[in-house]
This record gives sequence, structure tokens and C-alpha cells, in this order.
Amino acid sequence: MYRTVLCRLLPAGRAGLVCRRWKSAPPPPATAAAAAVSAEPFLTGTSSTYVEEMYVQWLRDPSSVHASWDAHFSRVAAGAAPGAAYVPPPQLKPPSAGTAPLSALVAPSAGGVLSGAAPSAEEIQDHLSVTGLIRSYQIRGHLVARLDPLEIERKPVETASEIVVRGYMKTFDEQDMDRVFQLPSSTFIGGREKALPLREIVNRLEQAYCRSIGVEYMYINDLEQCSWIRQRIETPGVLSATKEQKRVLLARLARASGFESFLARKWSSEKRFGLEGGEVLIPAMKHIIDVSSAMGVESFVMGMSHRGRLNVLANICRKPLEQIFAQFAALEVADEGSGDVKYHLGTYVERLNRVTNKNVRMAIVANPSHLEAADPVVQGKTRAEQFYRGDTEGNKVMSILLHGDAAFSGQGVVYETIHLSDLPAYTTHGTIHIVVNNQIGFTTDPRLTRSSPYCTDVARVVNAPIFHVNGDDPEAVMHVCQIAAEWRNTFHKDVVIDIVSYRRNGHNEIDEPMFTHPFMYTKVRGTPGILQKYSEKLIEEGVVTEREFKEDVVNRYENICETALEASKKETQVYNKHWIDSPWSGFFERVLNGRMELLESRQVDWALAEAMAFGSLLKEGVHVRLSGQDVERGTFSHRHHVMHHQKVDMATYCPLQHLYPDQAQYTICNSSLSEFGVLGFELGFSLTNPNALVCWEAQFGDFCNTAQVIIDQFIASGQAKWVRQSGLTLLLPHGMEGMGPEHSSARLERFLQLCSEDPEYFPPFAADEFAIRQLHECNMIVANATLPSSYFHLLRRQILLPFRKPLILMAPKQLLRHPSARSSFDDMREGTQFRRVLPDTGPAGRSPDSVRRLVFCSGKVYFELERRRQELGLETDVAIVRLEQLSPFPFDAVKQQLDLYPSVGDVVWAQEEAKNNGAWTFVKPRFETAAAADSVIRYVGRSCSASPATGSKASHQKELEALLTDTFAGLH
Repeated sequence: MYRTVLCRLLPAGRAGLVCRRWKSAPPPPATAAAAAVSAEPFLTGTSSTYVEEMYVQWLRDPSSVHASWDAHFSRVAAGAAPGAAYVPPPQLKPPSAGTAPLSALVAPSAGGVLSGAAPSAEEIQDHLSVTGLIRSYQIRGHLVARLDPLEIERKPVETASEIVVRGYMKTFDEQDMDRVFQLPSSTFIGGREKALPLREIVNRLEQAYCRSIGVEYMYINDLEQCSWIRQRIETPGVLSATKEQKRVLLARLARASGFESFLARKWSSEKRFGLEGGEVLIPAMKHIIDVSSAMGVESFVMGMSHRGRLNVLANICRKPLEQIFAQFAALEVADEGSGDVKYHLGTYVERLNRVTNKNVRMAIVANPSHLEAADPVVQGKTRAEQFYRGDTEGNKVMSILLHGDAAFSGQGVVYETIHLSDLPAYTTHGTIHIVVNNQIGFTTDPRLTRSSPYCTDVARVVNAPIFHVNGDDPEAVMHVCQIAAEWRNTFHKDVVIDIVSYRRNGHNEIDEPMFTHPFMYTKVRGTPGILQKYSEKLIEEGVVTEREFKEDVVNRYENICETALEASKKETQVYNKHWIDSPWSGFFERVLNGRMELLESRQVDWALAEAMAFGSLLKEGVHVRLSGQDVERGTFSHRHHVMHHQKVDMATYCPLQHLYPDQAQYTICNSSLSEFGVLGFELGFSLTNPNALVCWEAQFGDFCNTAQVIIDQFIASGQAKWVRQSGLTLLLPHGMEGMGPEHSSARLERFLQLCSEDPEYFPPFAADEFAIRQLHECNMIVANATLPSSYFHLLRRQILLPFRKPLILMAPKQLLRHPSARSSFDDMREGTQFRRVLPDTGPAGRSPDSVRRLVFCSGKVYFELERRRQELGLETDVAIVRLEQLSPFPFDAVKQQLDLYPSVGDVVWAQEEAKNNGAWTFVKPRFETAAAADSVIRYVGRSCSASPATGSKASHQKELEALLTDTFAGLH
């Protein structure tokens, strides 16, 4: 629009000067007069900024610009051609009330009388310089803001001026500082005033952009959002706080500081990763929750790393202090789980917000030492809670993520998670990110840990505004928290608060930071704490007295902590259940009734079995969610759950969403090209509601290795550490099919190694409850199924179990269309169930005494073994038994198969993976336990290999042939 407007505003000769920013200039004017006009300095390239400002102002109020410009803009809006919109200025008329004509853009201060003469080129150029000056502060003011409480790197005034204003002040001298300039519509520094002296303009810009707050927002490509931020940053007096607000802030700071000092005195040698130096985080979070609660938010899902977690649990969530203090006492655990260190634990509380007098729910997700690993988990949990509440705009549920400065810039999952923020199937409608910026990463200087100016620059990619703030100016911190909460409620987009603070101690309380950062920590040692600074300030202002501060604030909280400590000493056990971040009310008493009647005498393949499992669960009111790269169609073009109109763009239809009038919702969504972030998101989603089947499918099973942190720290160990169950299902395409080392193996061996089962222990469970007891005791389920009916039952079992366990399924590739990989509807009717072991049902199984070799296997290799057995005519001599479930290991079923063939002296485990991969090292000791004998089974398969598969198709065929030959060697 501006390009069109600027080209139409002026005569042809003048238009060329403005338009050459976008296109080549028009031919030179035909007359000398026109040439003279085109050479006027009035029409320099910077005029475009001036014209843009007036045009925007004219759109809002035509009377706000001079009559000559009003005429120009009107003709442009009517469609005048370039150059034709220009007419000589009409006779100057008196300005309307509250506005100034063009001649008043620049006014001398003497006498305060505005000149009625037309402005000179110099005056207009001065006005443009002022406009550029304002814009410079808006864009670059943050670069010289006083953000560092330690003041380690303070730029000289001259340098700061060069960084921000650049050349815009070169045309002014000291006498010009008292000249009055009309303010453009792109600033709010005037408040109700329309014009200000240049000195005051600079002063107000300095106050807004170069004190304790530095704002990055001018890259946002939405004019309304930019104006919204300007108004809240530039308007005079926005930082003023009432006496009551200051008293509340002081009390919250006292609790944050008092908690840390209490722990430091009572447990001086314990690691707690305290918040000293960044205590303002606590009132900051409380203020965000207060403002958001007042706007209607009822539930807050939060994620953070270890630093300050105990303080957040105590003062944000109001976790009972005696439960926190009991964690320092090395007590026995009274319930299930191995537990985790206290600064990794999460929690869930419901309490009254005393500021808004509304009930709020708060959950802090447990987190491992991988600092940002919980980010996608929090987002998934938030999205799930929004989904189940019907909160389609995020008005009731929101997420808050806390970050460290080094982790926020250094860990890739931050980028992956932020990029989910605007995706339709993943958005949580705005997250407030708070960076507790210690200006150090463990022992590493930030200049050595990132290439970008700020640790928060990753947020710029999604147009999130970033508010840098000095952590030792608590009122400034509260102001940016107010803006952030209002921004999220208004625009439902991400926002970042960068609290620049410091770490008073080392990485932990027993670490000495002076070894590596003597200069910084010399400064730290000489810097008073924030509570001391702010209390002295309020005492000087007369907001509180010294007695009130010590007795009503400091001593009162100290007494609360002492009382809680005495109560904690009476505890004899600790309970992991007290730290669950996602309670499932009534889940373990729930009994699921009713199963779908399946048609008889029909065959299904893998994709249809999946659809039937999903459909049956949807009919029973179970929400099903499937996410991953290309899952709508399926990597191997087998699923096709979303059908696309062939002639209408973006017209789609999902049959599973329209099966029954009262069915549950089916969600299927192609994810971004991310594994770490998306798998973490889906894990978080699964934590919110146990009565939902949440599945994540990798494009190829190999690709799950980029999400190994989520697998190791959350899926495999989450229940043991945090008593947090999850029924998340991972579908990992797996199989040696000659597709090379990157598209063959889902690394089955890694998942089996993560299973907590003892290989030398045969559980003494009763036969009728053996399988269910094993499932209850395990940490996760690993299956390598070969039949569609097995897949059907595995998916349904995830919901029908009276508890939740993660399911890791080696999904098929070739078997999706293999003619032998079919199941009858009879195998999925009511009364059927998942079979952990599939015995040989052919001649060998019917005549076990004639069997000379017993082969056990798992997965796709069964069909290759079966084909070779038929080719060799060994159906009676060799029995082949499949393990559909590898963990928990089916000791009882395996023993039954071994006992069925008592005369067989040669038992083989055949696998397509390399010997150091696959299931061999997992199953070998378990077979020996099942048989109560050593060396009961031998290995047949590929040799050990550093790579999971060969990249040569020919080599693959040779390896496969060798496997098949060795399996049946000596029998024909």
C-alpha cells in the first residue's frame, strides 16, 4: 500500500525519488523546472518514513493532517495515477482543535508562537530526524538499557549514543534541544501532549527504552501489536506503582529470599540449586498468575529446570513446607517408585488465589537434568488440558516455561518447541517464557556459549516480543510481567521475559565460582541482595517502616518455616505420590465395560486392524490422538485416514471422525519435522487424561534417536522417579529390508536395555494372572508384533488395563502389504486377547515329537523363515515360535513351548538384526531362566556390527541368505 501511495502522492519528477527504493526511477523530467524540483532536498529518500507516518495518521483521522496532504491522500484513495495526485497546496487554513498544520511540525520555542509560514526544507528534515530518532530508540534502545545488576559491562554515554541514535542528532546543537516538535503517531511518549521539546523527547525515550527495561519488538510484522507494546512501554507514568502494590511486592520478595536463607542455614552442605540472585522470579510468577487469573485463566501448567524449583514449589504452588523439608531427611519411601532428587520433582495443587479470589490449578512437570527437556512435555500437557476442557482459544489453560540463559540458547529442543507454537494441532495459544538469566552457564561465560547477542534470540523467529529487564529492579520486573500476561491474553502468542540477574553461589551451593569467574564473583560478593535494596528503598519512601519490615514480613515467614521444620521431623516416611504433577482422579477404580462386536470370517491387514482398534475405542468414548511426520497418509502410504479432494485445495475428510453420533474425538495430525520436541509434546498430552490413546509414530524407527532424552528421562524412568504413569504408544517402523543404515533399525536393543525386568527371576505369579502382574510390575512394554490382530489388541490393551504403561512397538514396513500378514476377524472378536507368544500351528506344532529343531524369533524375520522352511520341505522337522511381546518377557509361555518339545536338543534364536543389536542379549538369559538351564539356546543371525545395517542391497541379500541357511543347516 505504501509503495502505491508514495508513487501517487507526488508529481512524476518527485515520485521517482521516493519510488526508487522499490523499483528503478522513472525517466528524467522533461523540463528544467521539473529537474529543479526533483533536486530539492525536501524529497530525499527518508521522506518515505515521514509520508508513511502521515498516511497512517490520515487513515485514522483525515483532519489530523494538513489540508494539502488530505487532498493528496484523498486523490490517491480515489485511484489517481502516479504523479496525478499532486496539486499545489491550497490556502493555509487555521488548524482544527487539537491539531497542528504542516507548518507546525517544527516550532521555535521563543514565545511559543507557531509560525504560519510554509515549512522550509530544513525544518521538514529536522522533523524527519526526530521521527527517525524515535524509531531508533524503539529498535535499538534495548542495546544500551541498564539491564545488568552487576553493571559489569556499562557502555559510555558516547558509545550508547552511537549505537542507538546513530546520525539522527548530528543536525541538532544545544540550542535545538528546546525546540518543540510535533510527535508522530508511532509513539506514545507524549501521553496527552501532541508536541514536546526535543530535550524532553530524548529524556522520555531514554526513560522508556534505556533504563531497567529493554524491549525487542520492532521485528513484529503486525502494526497493531507493535502499537500495543509501544503504548505500554512509552506512556508516561506506566512504571508507577501504588503503595499497596509495593508492600505486596516486598512481602513476596521476603518469602522468596527467606526460603533460600532458611534452607542455607539448616542444610548448608546440601545441594538445592537455590535462587539467590534471582529471587525476583517468585513475585514475577505470582504477578503473572494474578493477572492471568483475573483475565479468566483457571489452570497453569509450568515447566522449569532445577534452579529455584524448591522455591517455586514452596511459594508459587504453596507445596506444604513440611513435605519439602522432609526431602532433606533421607527417609524411606512409603509407596512405589525409586524416586528422584528433590530439585527434579513436580507437583499439582489446587488453591485459592487470594488476589483474585478465584480458584486456580497449578502443575509443575517433573524434569530431569536435561534442562529444557520438559518444554514440549509442558506444551503437550497444556494442549491436552485445553482439549478436554473445550478451551479452543486457550482462555482457561495456559503454560509458563522457565529457562536458564545458557540452556535457552544452547538446546535445540527450545527451537523445536517454539516452532510448535502456531501449528494448528500443537498450539497452546501462547506461552509465557521466563528466562532466569544468570549470565553464566555452569562455569562458562555467555560469550563462549552463543553467537547471538541475547540468549533469547531464538524467540524472534516466531515474532514473540522479548522484554529484557534488570532483575534488581523489582517494579520494572512486575511491569513487564503485567505486559506479558496481557499480551498472552490479548493476542494468544508467545512472549519472553528475560530477567537479567546473577547466581550468588556457584552452580550448586558447594561449588566455588571464583576459580573460573573471579571478576564476576568479586562483583557478586559486593552486591547487596535484592531484598535489602528494595526494603531500604521502600523504607526511605515511607511505604513501610523498618519495624514493619522486620517483624511483619521477615520474622513472620521465618516462624512459618520453623514451624514446618518441626512438623517435618515427625515424618518417618516420604511419599512419591505427593509429587505427582498429573493426578488421575478415580482412574484406578474405573472398570471399562463393553467391546465392539466384530464381523466374522473377514481378513484385515495392518492398516485396517489399526482403524478398527481406533474405531472401537472411539465408539467407547476414548479419545484417540495420532501424531508424527506424515501420519495422515502414513510414511508407507498405508493409512490414508485423511482423504483429500482432488480438485478443491485443502478440502479433506477423515472417516474416523464421523463413525458414530456420540463418538469420542479422533485427532490425527502431521507434525513438524521434529522428534525431540513432538515426542515430548505427545508425552505431555498423555499425562493429562489416562482415558485417551495417544500415539506417536516415527517416520522411520531410526529417527527416534533424536528424541532419546525424552525416552530415557521420561518414558523409561518417569514412573520410577516421579510416580507418573503414561500410556503413550510409540510406533517405530523397524526391519532389515535393504534400505540402508538410516532406515532399518528402531534400535530395539536400546528399549529392551531400558526395561527394568530381572533376567534371572522367574515371577511366581499364578497362571491366570501372570501376564497382567508382569505388566503391572514393568516400567514399559516392548513388542515386535507380526499379525494385525496382535496390533489391534495391543492398542486396545493400552486403554483396557487398569494402569498405564508406555508401549514401544516395532511397527512393520514390508508387512503392511505382505499377503501372509493377515488376521481373521475371529481373532479380534469379543473374548479374544493379545497373545504374547504365537506357537507353531502347522505340522511341527501338531507333531512335536517329530521336531528336530526349535526356532524362536520375533518380528518380520518369521515370514522369511517360514518361506524358506516351506521351500526346504521342513514343516515337520522345524518348529517356529514367535515372540510378539519381548518385554515383559513371557517366561511362562516360553517355558510351555520348551516343554512342548522335550526331545529337541537344538533350540535357536534367529534374528535379522546384528548380534550386538536386536533382542539376542535380552532374551538369552531369560530363556535360560525359563528353562532352568544354561546354554539352552544358540544364536543365528548377522555378526556384530557398528552400523545397524549395510548400505548395499547386494550385501543385504547375502546376509539374509546366510541367516536363512544357518537356521536350517544340517536338516536337509
